[in-house]
Amino acid sequence: MSVELVKQVRDDIRQQLRSDKLVLPTLPEIALSIRHVAEDPDATIDDIINCLTKDPAMCARLLRVANSPLVRSPVPITDLNTAISRLGIDYTATLVVSLSMQQLFQATNDQIDQRMHDCWSQSVAIAAAAQVLARHFSSLPPDQALLAGLIHQIGKLPLLSYAENNGQLLQDGVSLDYVMDKLHASLGSYLLKSWGLPAELVNVPREYLDLKRQPEEADLTDLVQVTVIESYAGTEHPLASVNRAEIGAFRRLGLETDNDVIMDEALCEEIEATKAVFSAS
Repeated sequence: MSVELVKQVRDDIRQQLRSDKLVLPTLPEIALSIRHVAEDPDATIDDIINCLTKDPAMCARLLRVANSPLVRSPVPITDLNTAISRLGIDYTATLVVSLSMQQLFQATNDQIDQRMHDCWSQSVAIAAAAQVLARHFSSLPPDQALLAGLIHQIGKLPLLSYAENNGQLLQDGVSLDYVMDKLHASLGSYLLKSWGLPAELVNVPREYLDLKRQPEEADLTDLVQVTVIESYAGTEHPLASVNRAEIGAFRRLGLETDNDVIMDEALCEEIEATKAVFSAS
């Protein structure tokens, strides 16, 4: 493992991108369609329903979310009209994008497929915690916090696709992990920008590991950074031993630094409820 290896892979990926030989993952059709509809300020619930009915599986998953502890509906929700009315058009659109992203974390090679599965599971855990922290400790929108968590490692997908066609990296898991750690941040932001996502989300992969960042106020990257740090509590990972009092994200969110916020029993229940929804196939 070396700087030379990272440079070699980075240069190779840049060349493949320029020559269109490296196929970047794209958002599933239902996610693109629902974003297009939701961006119309005159969009109605009927417009969203007309878009969703083209994907019955997504309709079923949305209804599952609407009836989950995340929404806390006093009565069962059995139709899309009621579900979208309860969730709102913007939240519904974000949920569709989030739910559809799981399709991207798949590969034909068993080794790469397992890594993609692990990456998705980790992303869901961070997303669930970020959403709960947003709801209870900030004025940031929980649905955007959820999406921020899901995309914070998105740059690993094109790297894993690259490794799938590179025998040297495919057979050397240690080197592959090293390359992904070094390159996924910048590649993730590049990918999200190509999807047309807003700047606040595009910045997440590039900045969530920057412990010295100092935005003027709390943002989505702060939420992801805090949840990532807390996810390593009690492990040997370097982030488990950082001095939280010196990390601005905790201060901007008004969080205590001497204990793990997400270990609160009530919050843990909310996090597990979210993970159950977004881990479902």
